[in-house]
Amino acid sequence: MFARRRKIRGPIELSRREMLARSSTGFGLVALSSLLNDEARAVSPSRVPGPDFSPRAKRVIFCFMSGGVSHVDTFDPKPRLAQDHGKPLPVKIERTQFNNNGQIMASPWGFRPYGESGTPVSDLFPHIGQQVDELAVVRSMTANFSEHAQGNFFLHTGFPFLGNASAGAWINYGLGSANENLPGFVVLHSGGSSVPHGGVGLFSSGFLPAVHQATQIVADSDEPVRDVRPAEATALQRSQLDFLARMDRRFVETSQNNSEIEAAIANYETAFRMQAAVPDLVDISRETKATRDAYGIDDPEPKKAAYARQCLLARRLVERGVRFVELSCLAYNIGGGNAANPWDQHGDVKNGHARMALQVDQPIAALIADLRQRGLLDETLIIWAGEFGRTPFSQGGSGRDHNPFGFSVFLAGGGIQGGTVYGATDEFGYHVVDKKCDVYDLWATVLHLMGLNHHDLTYRHGGRDVRLTDVHGDVLREIIA
Repeated sequence: MFARRRKIRGPIELSRREMLARSSTGFGLVALSSLLNDEARAVSPSRVPGPDFSPRAKRVIFCFMSGGVSHVDTFDPKPRLAQDHGKPLPVKIERTQFNNNGQIMASPWGFRPYGESGTPVSDLFPHIGQQVDELAVVRSMTANFSEHAQGNFFLHTGFPFLGNASAGAWINYGLGSANENLPGFVVLHSGGSSVPHGGVGLFSSGFLPAVHQATQIVADSDEPVRDVRPAEATALQRSQLDFLARMDRRFVETSQNNSEIEAAIANYETAFRMQAAVPDLVDISRETKATRDAYGIDDPEPKKAAYARQCLLARRLVERGVRFVELSCLAYNIGGGNAANPWDQHGDVKNGHARMALQVDQPIAALIADLRQRGLLDETLIIWAGEFGRTPFSQGGSGRDHNPFGFSVFLAGGGIQGGTVYGATDEFGYHVVDKKCDVYDLWATVLHLMGLNHHDLTYRHGGRDVRLTDVHGDVLREIIA
């Protein structure tokens, strides 16, 4: 007699774990174990947040000059440009963004030495010039890309495309939060400033846990953080969040890759606490008139006043322990500069750069001085940089095109040797000729000052240990005090 055949009513649904357990007499569990170990390393790295060695800085303020500031008009004086103004450049011209290349163009501004160091600064920046003994000016920075979005991603993440973690996220991941009521990575806006080309991905946590992504705060808005308002029913909100957390954690126990769920729980909690912290943060009514005047908070030029508010809030954020703060410039639509790229003067660089410098010069100088006066500058690292520089020859007779082959950035505070100049470009300011460096070296130096070894700050993703500096980067030790 034949055994009764079992009737199958529909497909059998198996989880990956069950399938591997039943197949090949259980040998599939060996593969599953390997997969889960990889996932565990990616989701919950063994690294404990904190510095690898004694840090010089605890916080970073990144003054991002989106659009590409002309170094030959700001921090890299080139007398040869005035000498040969109107003549053809006597060296090979590399391909530019628009290939509408003109003759050598002298800077519309003079340079003069400032401070005990005698470092020359353009007349565009008389206030920052007064702080030059706090600055390390790097004149030999280079970029691998000359298009805004790629250049912005490269500067922020070390890669030219979407999906990678921003430097602010890396530092937050490496050091952990110093204030449970505020996010560790903040991007400030004001006066209608826009996100640079590349979008909010520039501030992303990428493959890092989502809790490290930037929170954007609009400094002069009635609702500084979108959808985060002072709570009227705090007890009710607390009970709702507790209920959601219990449900989420129940789900975490049954899931294999739970990093997004854990990050969501953490973000809910941070948002809840921010409802009380943010209104106090953005309320500058108790700041003295002297402080407001120093920054230019009440300046009649509205975009300067808006940027000044960002600088003041940056100080207030680092006072409260926020790890990384990025500031955003505002555009005047002069010479090609637009909301996303306000320093991008392909035409009329004289008027465009003059307006942009007026916007940022006094507020940034006041920020440096204020941090020093409050004893915070030694622990706060300030970075001033755009994504590339601009050509020594004109575009269309009055502007300058993109130049990634040599440009200037500066750093201040946080263990930096002030009053120093590092590297050099050629006599035209076109190519680096001494101590060439790049974004990887910049971030290797920043991480070092924050007490982090850039070789060791890694995260398992895509089958390899990824880091902010990729497989590159040398610490610029000559600018460290």
